[in-house]
Amino acid sequence: MMDALFTALDGQTEYVCELQRRLTAIPALGPKNGGDGEKDKAEFLISHLESMGISDIREFRAPDAAVSCGYRPSVAAVIAGRDTSRTLWVISHIDIVPPGDLALWKTDPYTLKRDGDILVGRGVEDNQQGIVSSIITARALLDLGLTPEMNYGMLFVADEETGSAMGLDYLVREHADMFSPDDLFLVPDSGEPDSTMVEVAEKSMFWLKITVEGKQCHASTPAQGINTLVAAADFILRIKELERIYDAEDPIYNPPHSTFEPTKKEANVENVNTIPGRDVFHVDSRVLPCYKLDEVLDTIRGFGDAVEKAHGVTISYDKTMYEQAAPSTPVDSEIVRRVMTSVKRVYANTPRAVGIGGGTVAAFLRRRGFHAVVWATLNHNAHQPNEWASIRNTIGDAKVIADMLLIQG
Repeated sequence: MMDALFTALDGQTEYVCELQRRLTAIPALGPKNGGDGEKDKAEFLISHLESMGISDIREFRAPDAAVSCGYRPSVAAVIAGRDTSRTLWVISHIDIVPPGDLALWKTDPYTLKRDGDILVGRGVEDNQQGIVSSIITARALLDLGLTPEMNYGMLFVADEETGSAMGLDYLVREHADMFSPDDLFLVPDSGEPDSTMVEVAEKSMFWLKITVEGKQCHASTPAQGINTLVAAADFILRIKELERIYDAEDPIYNPPHSTFEPTKKEANVENVNTIPGRDVFHVDSRVLPCYKLDEVLDTIRGFGDAVEKAHGVTISYDKTMYEQAAPSTPVDSEIVRRVMTSVKRVYANTPRAVGIGGGTVAAFLRRRGFHAVVWATLNHNAHQPNEWASIRNTIGDAKVIADMLLIQG
């Protein structure tokens, strides 16, 4: 059975190219990225899934006045399994990011270019590779008349690139009844070229904007002002103390500890001979889940109190990103076992459970108590000019999904 299914998937190269061509030609940019949403792409997917013979298709519309149609669509399609009480969901996102500087592209971002195994175009890896892998799995199952062990659910969500409030976050808030407690979730939106990274945990994300207010004056008479650049520099150097204070390590992550990095420094005065009276800098922190972000913020404020006292400045804080980490997916959970067993079987490698410093849509599921894994075979072209995806990887990942559906993990 698996041999026949894998052979069928190996024969879908031209179908992969055609799907990618049609998807790439339909830009799905959210309004925050200068677009009008995902409606056209969702309509194409619904029509295509219907043409495949899938009857259980639902569209979920998150209201959004910022797009012309008034909603942001997500699409769910389900093929019934032997056990209809539970579903393996493969969740990909419809939206993409803008192409950026067109001068950096060798071809039209929205016209697919093929070069052997490589497909080039905006969105082909992020996240159309996942979309296509899930669809070709469904096509192979239907063509061969195979019934999966459990329901096979494909979920194509909106708004992943700008926060997911109109996508998966909306679905778990407003349509949680579409999922059952025993469902399994695979998100093919992060991974390594060697297929071994099985993401089960994420650090908390904390971006802080820090504004230092003093008094501007002529640089020849510094005593008449309060130099905020000096105060900001003092504060920036103190930030690195956080790594000593919050020094826990967890080997599942790389790096295994929390990180606290001053990053962006906004411009202050335009000329050399003026003492700045206002400075703004930003800190990017990726914090192990064992620490509460409120505790970290209190420590930073304590640093700020000392800087205010030492330099006579006033400091304010703005949390531009503040996401406490969701619970991790247990490494011995069914979804992790199934993914790792099937990845090893298909790719003949040694997959490993890891945690990452960034955030994915899996967090919305984990906060609701669902066990979710983020995995795919990716080459890290997301958001880059000349973004590309591999046909071979697309088919290989489809084999992993098929193996998970037809063989016990």
